[in-house]
Amino acid sequence: MNTRRTILTAGAGAVAALGAGAGTGYAAASGRRVRTEPVYDEPLGIAMEGCPSAFPVRFLRLVNQGETVDMAYLDIAPAGPVVSGRTVLLLHGKNFDGGAWEPTACALVAAGHRVVVPDQIGFGRSSKPALEYGFELLARNTAALLDHLGVARADVIGHSMGGMLGVRFALKHPGRTGRLVLANPVGLEDYRELVPALSTERLFADELANTDLNGIRAFYRSYVVRWRRAYERNVELRYRVTLGGEYPRWAMASALTYQMAYHQPVVADLPKLRLPVLLVIGQADRAAVGKSYATPENRAKLGNFPVLGRRAAAAIPGARLAELAEVGHLPQLEAPERFEREVLAFLRD
Repeated sequence: MNTRRTILTAGAGAVAALGAGAGTGYAAASGRRVRTEPVYDEPLGIAMEGCPSAFPVRFLRLVNQGETVDMAYLDIAPAGPVVSGRTVLLLHGKNFDGGAWEPTACALVAAGHRVVVPDQIGFGRSSKPALEYGFELLARNTAALLDHLGVARADVIGHSMGGMLGVRFALKHPGRTGRLVLANPVGLEDYRELVPALSTERLFADELANTDLNGIRAFYRSYVVRWRRAYERNVELRYRVTLGGEYPRWAMASALTYQMAYHQPVVADLPKLRLPVLLVIGQADRAAVGKSYATPENRAKLGNFPVLGRRAAAAIPGARLAELAEVGHLPQLEAPERFEREVLAFLRD
């Protein structure tokens, strides 16, 4: 069950260079030249086959609901002058993969932390089965990964949907969670109150039709205040997967994980948290699950992160709130210095 394989090694030793050059174009590492411009005309496999990685990608074989699946992950050793002895677990959002954490991972590694970055089943380089997805399933898979790596306890940082998973992981595995950082987490409101429920068939059809490059770019642009070239990585990966023959399987996994995020909000779970929590909230964020399906009136009510962040901080006992002005849904990429400063200070306390 614990079979492992390693692929796409660009060299884990060039942390400083990677931190400076992360983003579209994939930074050079270990003296190797890696392409520096995005590609839009080459298909990408639904497990991101053919996409280089800044660090070695490994896989853990699991069984989910009777189906054998492979969970991709990065396990990056500390590189700073002082090793903290702590492990930090980075949880990606729904429209991202573990590789989107690269700048944050580099900063944490340089600060002496071991960093583990999984691609959850259904995302990134991991298998894309047609499962009944749920945060408890993903939390169980994540705990199995930590078991496999011999990590008894980790600090957890979750972005967007990864914040929802971080909350559920902390509640299901309180003894294994040291500190919890929530970076613009979705699920701080119950989307079922303002967004109509949709069938998986409708969501699948919509994903299949979402193949326009400009439309995909506009979607990611809506996340940020100012567009930067580094964000093009997400556009490239999302578009190129539509060119491959297995895109329908990717689209079905996306539809099923949408249902998970829609039907399993974490807002009611926040008062149950009993560990140090830091909320990092970009104040310009208006992201919400299913927002495009809401009526114009309800759409205006969704994703008000300045309000949602303060409510969440008030609901979580002893929570710390860091509000980042003029920052949208991606604080770790839009304001990396501020984000890393807040996170590193929180982990030191």
